[in-house]
Amino acid sequence: MIDRKLRQSIGNKLFKGKAIIITGARQTGKTTLVHRVLDDQNNIVHLNCDEPVVRESLTNTNLADLQRVIGQNKIVFIDEAQRVKNIGLTLKLITDNIKEVQLIVTGSSSLDLANEINEPLTGRKWEFQLFPISWGEFVAYRGFLKAKSELNQRIIYGMYPDVINHPGDENEVLLQLSDSYLYKDLLAFKGIRKPDLLEKLLQALSLQIGSEVSYNELSKLLQVDKNTVAKYIDLLEKTFVVFSVPSFSKNMRKEISKGKKIYFYDCGIRNAVISNFNNLELRTDKGPLWENFLMSERLKSLRYAGKRAKMHFWRTTDQREIDYIETEADSIRAWEMKWNPNTNTKTVSAFEKSYKTDIEILTPDNFSDFLEMSDS
Repeated sequence: MIDRKLRQSIGNKLFKGKAIIITGARQTGKTTLVHRVLDDQNNIVHLNCDEPVVRESLTNTNLADLQRVIGQNKIVFIDEAQRVKNIGLTLKLITDNIKEVQLIVTGSSSLDLANEINEPLTGRKWEFQLFPISWGEFVAYRGFLKAKSELNQRIIYGMYPDVINHPGDENEVLLQLSDSYLYKDLLAFKGIRKPDLLEKLLQALSLQIGSEVSYNELSKLLQVDKNTVAKYIDLLEKTFVVFSVPSFSKNMRKEISKGKKIYFYDCGIRNAVISNFNNLELRTDKGPLWENFLMSERLKSLRYAGKRAKMHFWRTTDQREIDYIETEADSIRAWEMKWNPNTNTKTVSAFEKSYKTDIEILTPDNFSDFLEMSDS
């Protein structure tokens, strides 16, 4: 069993008078995590909203019916809550009127769930986001040396629990996961009418990791208007498939102040989208994959540690670029991500001169400290 960093954080919030909301993509282990948090608890009712009878009982309900469903239980675990229409009002009924009950809610999409619960549960909830297994969790599970020896596999196959737990079957697990998670579930959320467009967009984004994304170029490539591209990318972000990183600028001459890069939360999902699970030695995209891996793992580390640092990249009109800039309050830190440590440092020197900030080059030999972060 891979222990999750959120387990203790969530456990510390039990019976503190607020609902606990856990979001994250399907198959990241939300249900397993909640069961681990509740290992030593009794009087629990688990309501799985994938089941029609459960959805019906929680939709447009009243307090008396909810009390019958909850009975004498002290913990109510509502799984996949985004499946229930107007779930926020149902959750508000429970938190406002059955105060002795601890409510725990999971959802696979922030798209519907956030809109449904933010207003009804204002001031009444603790929120957590669960990602695929983090590098820190993987090291704790495997041990440092074993984890390091499997780095290439993790860059190829990613960090989903089911993938890690089925060595030898990674291709099949990932293709099934991407088919279900990226297409069937995703399309069901908002009834997207152009599944072919979504698939082509995902493939285009997969081939542009590490590069600045142009919505205009994507719209021409996909032969749709720019607003449609923006709408679909927003959908992919809110369903935890990809995340965006904006450019950094202090408005110095030649800096590009607008633009964004888009990364996948998981390298395995990215590789499944383009059906490429070749060994790194045979690939031409080692650099972008390494960058995606480090960016997604850094994001996990920041979120789990409760850090409020902002993620950026830096580029100038003459094509000088720094892969990753992190800002927090008045501090600026910078890193370059190189699979091959023999790299040109001209851009590095230019940024260091402009911002008086040292830049670290992250390679497979020295990346561990970058991903280790204590809780704030």
